[in-house]
Amino acid sequence: MHRGDPLVLLHHVVKRYGSGSNCVVALRGVSLAVHPWECLAVVGPSGSGKSTLLNLMGGIETPDEGTIQVAGQDLSGRSEDERAVLRRRTIGVVYQSFNLIASLTVEENVALPLFLDSWSRRQARGKVRAMMRAVGLEGRAHHRPAELSGGEMQRAAIARALVGDPLLVLADEPTGNLDTKQGEVILVLLRALASQRGRAVVVVTHDVRAAERCGRVIELRDGCVVQAEGIEDRKVAMMVGAARS
Repeated sequence: MHRGDPLVLLHHVVKRYGSGSNCVVALRGVSLAVHPWECLAVVGPSGSGKSTLLNLMGGIETPDEGTIQVAGQDLSGRSEDERAVLRRRTIGVVYQSFNLIASLTVEENVALPLFLDSWSRRQARGKVRAMMRAVGLEGRAHHRPAELSGGEMQRAAIARALVGDPLLVLADEPTGNLDTKQGEVILVLLRALASQRGRAVVVVTHDVRAAERCGRVIELRDGCVVQAEGIEDRKVAMMVGAARS
């Protein structure tokens, strides 16, 4: 990648589920570029394709048509193991359902991406504790997920996604289980990742506050981008062509 290149580039992406009469088209030819230093909100009604878009950007799923590049790597041509390594080292994902491991403490859950990348506990300790302070969980290090409130579990999931300092952060309803004050702290943290640290942040949300915190908003309906600020498909196509040459 060169400076100024998009970190995420989707070109005419189509995603289907099922087949025949049961086929559901979740995304219909979506083209999109997300750059470093950018915080993008994805909004739209339930079933519009928002979570599918996030899963494709994170390499959790692959498109049926079109291409997706993250950090200069074409996800369509990568095995599941290769996509998992890319997620661990390049992408931080905040899941709406938290996905915390019940048998681990909060501190161990937050440290998990570092442990999977061969960090020792000693190496990880300072980074993990700093991240837990940033989300207001320093007093919960040795608790387990079942001992946390919904808002605390959400903050633990966010800390885990950010602890590895990923280039791309994907957040599915990051304020959905937080009160107004807690939500504002998380929104400021996510926006600061883009504006101060040059990361790309993509937030799927129904929360008007969260969308307003982002520098750009796109709206999905029936799997299509129907409203966007600053997106031109022609420019995206030109970037795809340049990336392939």
